[in-house]
Amino acid sequence: MKRKTGQDRSITSTWKPATQAIRGGTARSEYGETSEALFLTSGYAYDCAGDAAARFAGEQAGMTYSRLQNPTVEMLEERIALLEGAEACRTMASGMAAMTAALLCQLQAGDHLVGGRAAFGSCRWLTDTLLPKFGIATTVVDARDPQAFLDAVKPETKVFFFETPANPTMDVADLAAVCGIARERGITTVVDNAFATPALQRPMEFGADVVAYSATKMMDGQGRVLAGAVCGTRDWIDNTLLPFTRNTGPTLSPFNAWVVLKGLETLDLRIRRQSENSVRVGRFLEGRVPRVLHPGLPSHPQHELAMRQMAAAGPIFAFEVDGGREQAHALLDGLELVDISNNIGDSRSLMTHPASTTHSSVAQDKREEMGIGEGMLRLNVGLEDADDVIADLDRALTGVGL
Repeated sequence: MKRKTGQDRSITSTWKPATQAIRGGTARSEYGETSEALFLTSGYAYDCAGDAAARFAGEQAGMTYSRLQNPTVEMLEERIALLEGAEACRTMASGMAAMTAALLCQLQAGDHLVGGRAAFGSCRWLTDTLLPKFGIATTVVDARDPQAFLDAVKPETKVFFFETPANPTMDVADLAAVCGIARERGITTVVDNAFATPALQRPMEFGADVVAYSATKMMDGQGRVLAGAVCGTRDWIDNTLLPFTRNTGPTLSPFNAWVVLKGLETLDLRIRRQSENSVRVGRFLEGRVPRVLHPGLPSHPQHELAMRQMAAAGPIFAFEVDGGREQAHALLDGLELVDISNNIGDSRSLMTHPASTTHSSVAQDKREEMGIGEGMLRLNVGLEDADDVIADLDRALTGVGL
């Protein structure tokens, strides 16, 4: 591959996703390194004052400041955009920085947002607490029902914001239906695709305008760094998102970008193996616990929709026990292999109790509305041998009388 081949869309857009995940976005320096270079610099020097002025005026290509551009970060942005099928991407310091920027960059006082009620706790805080502070009205709906979005639309509605599958209830939204409703009315759809990643689901193919990520999850996938990403059209990224991020600074560090670049090289392999493992573990649990919420299993009420939209079910699902928080915590305490952790997307199997961790900041009545009970547990199935994960769960379940 030549030095600039990885950034030539006329070439890289013809590659298959597995090739894009390894070589897309790569720009080699004059040294010809095979692995992407790590540019640890806050600023850049110019050959003359005229060059500096031209770059700041947008008349000359080149770097100005690492809050705006960095060669390592730009390689990651181009790679994610390729995998997403998007014209452009901007990365952020974390997933929540990406979600916040994707909303605040396009909303102002007097606007209205419709959001999915089943969502990560901090995303619900955005819709329920932060946006109203700035005079932005919000309505939360059951994202499983496209009609609910339509019924919530007002003349001032500017954005639909939802996750699919949703955290932690695994609710699945009909992407084509919801995005179609939005597009007919000039409403922008922002889809949180962190649970699936572009390896399993590409919302833009169903009509989504903006796709946002916690790249901390499956994109890094090994519990190492925080990162976020927002994908969209070149016009939207440059003229709507970039002015916000340029002046507020939710910047991704070059080192974290480099780590995520390395993670993307194995994303397809990891997520498909973890999906296979999660289906095996989910089938085991179906015979032991009252309820399993796994989009990859026929028992999930939206299984067929999930499998139409996703190439595989992903590594994450939820299940419920009847004994409430006490039994759920006891089950977690009985684990020997699976870690008690609130993270997801890791190559290690992790389990958490959402009501007391990821969604503890959400009021109890809202948790109940979302379907998050005291007996719900969320499981991220990793790359360990599935039999070992099942054996660990079997031992812990037996210990709590299940």
